[in-house]
Amino acid sequence: MFLLRGHEGHGRSLAKAISWRVLGSVDTFVLSWLFTGNAKAAGAIASTEVVTKIGLFYFHERVWSSVRWGTKRTPDDPAASI
Repeated sequence: MFLLRGHEGHGRSLAKAISWRVLGSVDTFVLSWLFTGNAKAAGAIASTEVVTKIGLFYFHERVWSSVRWGTKRTPDDPAASI
């Protein structure tokens, strides 16, 4: 599928998705705990959203990896001839 090709590898996109989600889940846990006052509920919220958001971020990154707008390509970049 043309949307999943880009100048970044799939492994890099996945690593970025996971590292971003760890940071985001800590944020979600803290905010949920502050709002509910219940660490168990906060953990349930944070652990549920981590799974869906890793997938969403991964596909978001792959789509943006295929968009040439706003990028600067060098002549030796293989993607420059696309």
